[in-house]
Amino acid sequence: MKRLSYAAVALAYLQAVLGAVVRITGSGMGCGDHWPKCHGYWFPPLERMDLIIEVTHRYVAATLTLAVLALLFVAWRQRESPGVGGRGGVLRPAVSAALLVVAAALLGAVTVKLDLHAAAVVIHLGLAMFLIAALALAAVRSATLSSAPSAPTSRKTIRGASVAAVMAFVAVVMGGLTANIAGAAVSCVGFPLCRRVSLGGEPLFVQLSHRILAFLLLFHLFGMVLALRKRGEPAATNLWAKIAFFTVLSQILVAAAMVETGLPLHLRVLHQALGTLVWLVVFVFAAVTRRPAR
Repeated sequence: MKRLSYAAVALAYLQAVLGAVVRITGSGMGCGDHWPKCHGYWFPPLERMDLIIEVTHRYVAATLTLAVLALLFVAWRQRESPGVGGRGGVLRPAVSAALLVVAAALLGAVTVKLDLHAAAVVIHLGLAMFLIAALALAAVRSATLSSAPSAPTSRKTIRGASVAAVMAFVAVVMGGLTANIAGAAVSCVGFPLCRRVSLGGEPLFVQLSHRILAFLLLFHLFGMVLALRKRGEPAATNLWAKIAFFTVLSQILVAAAMVETGLPLHLRVLHQALGTLVWLVVFVFAAVTRRPAR
């Protein structure tokens, strides 16, 4: 079960990153308005790059769906085992992941039919982040089944990690809005401050909100890393706090390079990939703090 949950998390992350590649490269309509088939084919001729990117994204989504259903089946079969069924077990996040993967697939079809409307794209991003969270929670809980006994994490640390997870989710969604609202990505030229404002109003508000949230998250995690050393928290909690901090720091550095170099394609893709990784890592940090002591 642990390996299956890890594989599902990896597929969910890959699918989210490929979704960003689809958007950034303008490949969202690479299969036309056909869904789930691509121009009427399950395996279309790979003649255009936009088609290749879009159909690869769909294939990974299909593989992810199978992995999630397999995880749900295994968890259901073992539901009577300690740590699998009931509150705090693997089964509940597995059920949530199955519902979310179906919802994401249906919304993906709606998004294609709506010709990639910005609101539908951002909602689809939110569902993808929730799916990653559900699978990550299942992975953390399944890992607990075979882990050594650990000391409990303090309530103060649990609250701080939960706040970090909320901030990370909002920052990722605001990043999606920045990418999909016309003019928002280029409204503030310069980093971290705007040397020039090319567009005001809603685009600028979204862009600045995304930046401010990213820095607040960085400072919050830095404070937690320092505080955890004094509280004597479990080693896993300290480790994931550090991983979360350095992941957010890397994301901000890539964002600075991206803005200062004129938003090149490869840095936009890397920025999105790291943004998704920030959410995954910070959520795992929060989940690890809530693991029951055994």
